[in-house]
Amino acid sequence: MSLPETALAAETVLFVVRLLAFATGAVACGALALVAWNVLAWPKVVPCREEDRKRFETVSVLVPARDEEENIVACLRGVARQGATVREIIVYDDQSKDRTALLVREFASADDRVRLIVGGPVPDGWCGKTFACAQLASHARGDWLLFLDADARLNDGAVCAMLHAAKLHRATLLSCWPGLDMRSFWERALMPMLNFAVLTLFPAPLSLRRRDASLGLAHGACLLVERRAYERIGGHAAVRGELFEDTRLAREWRRAGERGICLDGQEVVRVRMYRSRREIWHGFTKNFRPAFQRERNFWLFWCYHALIFGLPWALAPASAWFWLPVTSVFAMRLLLALRFKQPLWSAFLHPLGQAALLAVGLASWRAWLRGVGVEWKGRIYRRTSLRVPGMASAEDEALSSGTATRTSDGELSSQ
Repeated sequence: MSLPETALAAETVLFVVRLLAFATGAVACGALALVAWNVLAWPKVVPCREEDRKRFETVSVLVPARDEEENIVACLRGVARQGATVREIIVYDDQSKDRTALLVREFASADDRVRLIVGGPVPDGWCGKTFACAQLASHARGDWLLFLDADARLNDGAVCAMLHAAKLHRATLLSCWPGLDMRSFWERALMPMLNFAVLTLFPAPLSLRRRDASLGLAHGACLLVERRAYERIGGHAAVRGELFEDTRLAREWRRAGERGICLDGQEVVRVRMYRSRREIWHGFTKNFRPAFQRERNFWLFWCYHALIFGLPWALAPASAWFWLPVTSVFAMRLLLALRFKQPLWSAFLHPLGQAALLAVGLASWRAWLRGVGVEWKGRIYRRTSLRVPGMASAEDEALSSGTATRTSDGELSSQ
């Protein structure tokens, strides 16, 4: 290659690098603006005062539990402190092999609001959690139903605060996005990526102003629903085969014409989702691919994260042009850490967290593609036995277009 040709090739490479840096920087700045909006404008649910706790309708707190002996007592203690607003506390023991049922019975001997339901086999086409929630709802008597994971911890006045927020926003579904309790190094390094992945794409304040089904969002650890609305849309039967059932239910809710919202609930509920690197891997592998209705959406998300939030960190040492997207991502991480009271040092480990997110995504996609499925709490879930993204696209399009609706038992009915 001649000298002029070499110079031309070098200029071309430099142009491509600068163009890539400019494009990633522009998109990262846009994501930073969205994160700043979410941080500044997403409403919080704040605890109720003691004198306000008798002003609302009654709530049935429903706890699906499978092998939760380490969590169930602490969960029940937090619920029991909520006062007269909580009419009953029902725990569904989903074929636990540990002391979950024994501990619930012991707790029930001191609080007559607590009841235990002993679960049976999960029917075909259902996931364990969706079936447990459906069974819990069928036994509940309260005006409102609060589905609460066993690893969730309610602060005093939490249930009253949720009811107040639901009434204030005229919502029949309210999900409280919980604060994350993180203790180990891997939890603190990796778990902040959950909020990062959601709030760099989801316009939380906009979801309160618009009713689009696509703006439905929920965290399954804490989900408050008005009983009559829940029954109208078919309850958890409407999402029976979904591993990503919380957000799917929120979207079904909006699609049915009900108002469902998600608020920052870190002041009223906290959760320690996973306790180790292994649990983090398995937990997110279970949900990652099923979170997307269509294959292309999964790959758009994966490539977006790889190109905008990952690649600039790898190229920044070689080219100063990539410091704009790197700085923008770092600013996002710091803003989210401050809002959600997470360790600031985790922002410096963003490349590690981003690499983990991409790896988990590939592992989840591969498990579904091969039909191997994912394992969670001793059960294997495969796409051939569940309603999964890709297989359900025609159904979703029918619902979105209005040519079909859900019956009261969650079945699809043509208009």
